[in-house]
Amino acid sequence: MPTPKKGGAKGKTTRRREKKNVPHGAAHIKSTFNNTIVTITDPQGNVIAWASSGHVGFKGSRKSTPFAAQLAAENAARKAQEHGVRKVDVFVKGPGSGRETAIRSLQAAGLEVGAIADVTPQPHNGCRPPKRRRV
Repeated sequence: MPTPKKGGAKGKTTRRREKKNVPHGAAHIKSTFNNTIVTITDPQGNVIAWASSGHVGFKGSRKSTPFAAQLAAENAARKAQEHGVRKVDVFVKGPGSGRETAIRSLQAAGLEVGAIADVTPQPHNGCRPPKRRRV
């Protein structure tokens, strides 16, 4: 019979997140029908801060609301400002309801928004879409 190990997490060393000083970054907003994910990166694409509607605390259908997207964007902006981000270019992807609200709340949180680009991928007749809902 195996003996249980003693002192479970004593040997682990946790790495502190170092503060980066990035004055200009990019905010990527992925807004789907079910969730909104806001990621703020440096110009090379390394993630500085992120938040999503589910991460903020919403569950189920409330994740897809504009208010949930607003809180997610504010949360990500607050984390990014701790790393020195002051100006962002915004890239929006997806058809969800939280697109405009997330951009507005990035501005309201104190980030200066530069360019706004829609980078939603358009299929050249790729995958078959899901069947129509019958309610």
